Amino acid sequence: MADKTSASQTEGAKSNAKNETKNEATSEAKATREEKLVQDVADLDDYARWYQDVVYKADMADLSPVRGCMVIRPYGYALWENMQRQLDDRIKATGHENLYFPLFIPYSFLMKEAEHVEGFAPEVALVTRAGGEELEDPLVVRPTSETVIGYMYAQWVHSYRDLPLLYNQWANVVRWEKRTRPFLRTSEFLWQEGHTVHRTEQEAEDETLLILNAVYQDFVEKELAIPVIPGRKSESEKFAGALRTYSIEAMMGDGKALQAATSHNLGQNFARSFGIEFQDADGQVKTAWTTSWGASTRLVGALIMAHGDANGLRMPPRVAPTQAIIVPIWRKDEEREAVAKLVSEVEAALRTAGVRVKADWREERPGWKYNEWELRGVPVRIEIGPRDAANGQVMLVPRTDRSAKEAVAARAVAERVPALLEEIQRALYEQALAFRLSRTYQAADYDQFRALFADRSKQGFVEAWWCGDAACEAQVKAETQATIRNLPLDHPEKPADAICVHCGRPASDWAIFARAY
Repeated sequence: MADKTSASQTEGAKSNAKNETKNEATSEAKATREEKLVQDVADLDDYARWYQDVVYKADMADLSPVRGCMVIRPYGYALWENMQRQLDDRIKATGHENLYFPLFIPYSFLMKEAEHVEGFAPEVALVTRAGGEELEDPLVVRPTSETVIGYMYAQWVHSYRDLPLLYNQWANVVRWEKRTRPFLRTSEFLWQEGHTVHRTEQEAEDETLLILNAVYQDFVEKELAIPVIPGRKSESEKFAGALRTYSIEAMMGDGKALQAATSHNLGQNFARSFGIEFQDADGQVKTAWTTSWGASTRLVGALIMAHGDANGLRMPPRVAPTQAIIVPIWRKDEEREAVAKLVSEVEAALRTAGVRVKADWREERPGWKYNEWELRGVPVRIEIGPRDAANGQVMLVPRTDRSAKEAVAARAVAERVPALLEEIQRALYEQALAFRLSRTYQAADYDQFRALFADRSKQGFVEAWWCGDAACEAQVKAETQATIRNLPLDHPEKPADAICVHCGRPASDWAIFARAY
């Protein structure tokens, strides 16, 4: 009898184990399905692949049949539209107007500005044949527009009364890049380029810094939640043909730098080349002073790398295509009806409150939807199930901290979600700033400088005094692959005995060195 009981227990144990194994396999299969999107994204240790995975799997962009070009998908383009709209508002608020110039530029125009030609020669795409005939003067596919705009401005400016000209255009440009990466560096990209004409050098300088600080820095920090450092480029790094170039530099999630936007005081170089002259109030004919400045779809890449995490994108709410995603949860038809009623009410209330919201009614498991919308970086997830519908509440989950899940009465959701979006916006900026500060070092000598760049785990910004010599700068780059990102406008007072971190000669500038995209 004991033997039979023992055998029965053994068989029961086997059956239970088999069922547990089956249940575990089923659960594992479900989890795999739900987490597949995130599992397919490379680990952050492989940062280059992680970036590519996020861009493509979050439907930001796709590969193009043309080498080095990308197709910007609706989700990525919606983000760009939001960025473009807010940047354009700032540009117009500073007194600038939009216009448009042709995509094609006579090659002879580039030849008029030798320094400019030298800077862009490797990247220029030429049209030498059109309409079945060889072109007498080949056409350049716009790499930037200083030359064609300079030609036209010479026709429009005659008197000091015509100044300043404050114009901007939204366009595409082509630069035949050898090594490309979506959004960060592509053969064709979208951008805005401002081009202005002024009466004096000081007016041109004021314009250059106005755009750098009041437009670019303000936009990138407030709307994209990316802290930046404004500064002047070294002579080696300035725009070809410019008198002075300024930039805003941002730190990405791997510690590398990204030039987020540039503003150039072109001096009189382009004005002389194209004859932009005016009769001043004293009756003298004078050469004008010009500027140019630009920001591009590179800012989409900056946003991805400054805020992304192991689960994918984290969108700053102010530019996110979708600020809140509602995920309905139900099992039975009668549950679906009650959930749908509350979803409709919440969605309508949020739209009225100005929130960009949508409900995801696709026939997928809730867990799968959670992972997809986290990958795509939607700032707030709103979960509504049968119990929530019965209690007249919703569950809010911020993308920045899933553990901060909170229950909110449905009647209060239109007030709470906008407030939560602002909290997320601030949190993203504060996290990015804290990361930059943790990866910013000061080097007292070149041994310390080289050691910092040799340690990949500490990759970041290195601040140091520099002598101002281009040859010294080039040697640092050759030895460490680090370049001077800019000479910060806000810098420490130079002590009398300050010396260059590399060569030991008297220093002229406080510089930020980094490896960069």
